[in-house]
Amino acid sequence: MHKIMAIAWNMVKRTIGSRKGILIHILVPALVVAGIIFITGGMEGSNPVLLYGSQDTGTAGSHLLTELEKTGGYTLKEAGDEAALKEAVIAQEGMAGIWIPADYTQEMLQGTRPELSLYELRTSEDSILVKMNIDTIVSEMTAAAELIQAAGPDGAAAQTAQFAAVLEQAGQHHVGSIRTDYDLYPRETLGVATGLTLMFLMNLVSSTVTQILRDRTGRTMMRMYSAPVRAYEITLGNFLGSCLVGFIQIFVVLALGKWVLRYDYEVSMPFYFLVLATFMLVAMGIAATIAGLVRNPMNAGMINMLILTPTCMLGGCFWPLSVMPDYMQKAANFVPQKWAIQAVDMASTGGGWDVLWQPFAVLGLMAAILLVLGSSVLRPNEAGIGA
Repeated sequence: MHKIMAIAWNMVKRTIGSRKGILIHILVPALVVAGIIFITGGMEGSNPVLLYGSQDTGTAGSHLLTELEKTGGYTLKEAGDEAALKEAVIAQEGMAGIWIPADYTQEMLQGTRPELSLYELRTSEDSILVKMNIDTIVSEMTAAAELIQAAGPDGAAAQTAQFAAVLEQAGQHHVGSIRTDYDLYPRETLGVATGLTLMFLMNLVSSTVTQILRDRTGRTMMRMYSAPVRAYEITLGNFLGSCLVGFIQIFVVLALGKWVLRYDYEVSMPFYFLVLATFMLVAMGIAATIAGLVRNPMNAGMINMLILTPTCMLGGCFWPLSVMPDYMQKAANFVPQKWAIQAVDMASTGGGWDVLWQPFAVLGLMAAILLVLGSSVLRPNEAGIGA
């Protein structure tokens, strides 16, 4: 066992034992994934802030704000007068601002639909949803006001009292609907962040193959094999060393995203680490197999073109699998990236181990087969071309 650990530790020192190694394998992946999270991701557990201001003294304005707050999708924040509301929107203190004018309730009872002022710095998904919710609530209040005006008692005071009673009953929501769609869909930005992390982990394959070929060309592996070290121990040592580098890379990326940028991965950190670590085992199995098959160091540069980039594209690292043709979706079942992303998507939508066992079983089987294959084709007693 100490022979395997010695080979593994030597691989770690050669990979990240220099400033260049730390920069390429640790800092660059962490900064790139963090940049994607910062641009496209969201803060953990944060609801969009909806600024508001109201001069209405009736019940319509307060009912509108109460119903918006009951949706649970916004955090309402009062901004004072209309000028202060505009300044707060410009300062990006909220994603939008709504201003309710004076006599809003009275104009509604008179049969007109008073205009609300909605301020936004830029159109977003949240601001469009606010407009849709406001339009629905105002339409319901306008319909109630028209009925009261047509069949209600005479006098403005009586109509106002009845309108307030109707809105009070409506706010209790005695008649509602049963929600069947709980938005249990994986977030697209989570797939992008996971895909880029997998891509950088696959980049370790190229580094591992290059170092193994360098050992073969320089006859370091042949001298190692002449000692009492078996081929599987050499393969397993390189395998574990590269895996350890990958685990360090995973930890740095997750720590930066979770605790610095406070990105909501929608799954627990131990589970997310487990998925990426399992994928790392498959990636190193690929590296061991390639290193055993390739003899010419000049061909190492073709690994990115023929293996790393195509498998990342086919596995859904850059776009959802649903946009690809059916035959490509079926072919994606043979690349590990697809199963790693699928495991994260299943967990983020509430899936348990009754469904998660399948992607983990596939990844574990891939890692075992590739490691055994890499050990059998390594042949450390043979020198590489150009040695």
